[in-house]
Amino acid sequence: MARNMERGARIVIEEWMRVKPWDKLLIVTTKDHLEESRMLRKCAVGRVNSVNSLVVEDMGRHVGVFFDMNEEVFDPYTAVIAATDYSLVTTKAAKRAIQKHKKFLSLPLSTNDGRSMLEYEFMLMDTKKSRLMAKVIMKYLRHSKFIHVTTPAGTDLKIYKENRNPGFFNGVIKDGKGYSSASIEVYVSIEETKTRGVLVVDGSLGYIGRAKEPTRLLFEKGRITEIEETPTGKRLRQYMEDYKDPRIYIGGEFGIGLNSYSQCLGNCYIEDESAYGTFHIGLGRNLALGGQQNANGHFDLVCLEPDIYTDNRQIMQQGKIIIPEPVVY
Repeated sequence: MARNMERGARIVIEEWMRVKPWDKLLIVTTKDHLEESRMLRKCAVGRVNSVNSLVVEDMGRHVGVFFDMNEEVFDPYTAVIAATDYSLVTTKAAKRAIQKHKKFLSLPLSTNDGRSMLEYEFMLMDTKKSRLMAKVIMKYLRHSKFIHVTTPAGTDLKIYKENRNPGFFNGVIKDGKGYSSASIEVYVSIEETKTRGVLVVDGSLGYIGRAKEPTRLLFEKGRITEIEETPTGKRLRQYMEDYKDPRIYIGGEFGIGLNSYSQCLGNCYIEDESAYGTFHIGLGRNLALGGQQNANGHFDLVCLEPDIYTDNRQIMQQGKIIIPEPVVY
């Protein structure tokens, strides 16, 4: 267990962050993830001259509030690893750090099976391959005005993204031009008032785990207006109500998973949304992704085996990329 955690920590420090001796590294964590923080620190010592930790109050999904209220908290550092349960990449402090050209890695450690995320096999994905796959998909997203998605479960969703540029995450800070996420995916912020149609969630519900049965959601004018009354739907409704923010119902991101090591089992938020053969809709805040939507949080709904069209060109069929995939030797 400890060996696998150290393997994951070394991937983060040596391959993703690629820290330099002159970096001033900050590891942000909570008391629930002190073990991971210590392992990251162990792998960083000797590679950088300065390693500091910031243990923040465990506020669950609302941990980002602190980083909205303290935008300048990352100013003294050149590199930041946000190793809390929930993603901080969409917070004001992260946005400021990115604008100031600091290295920023979002490393949400939330899992539902008692294992550390650093132990998961999906961290072994070849980042070069994911980068090449992402660039092919991004070419088609960049030049399209809308995305149409259907799935065997019944999703039929139209998403608009005119004048929104796609990006990708694969953990590697250099590939992300200064910031990245442990989620290996292509993403694009979407127009906040235009998403319409049916989304049938049959993968996972972000942080709260597996969708136990396919559940129908209706989008109109960019937001969820109806959630089917299944057991999964009831869990989702309660979770969203607990944000106490109507903006959490707004679709802010469209993403495509690129990690062939990942499985969408509901055990790990980052693994689920990274899984090759899935797409996700990110709800709520999308400021750091190039959007205009603020909210008290951000989480993703993951769906399986999509057919994806950019404008009228099909780029994915039942979860498989059908445009020519680059070959990596």
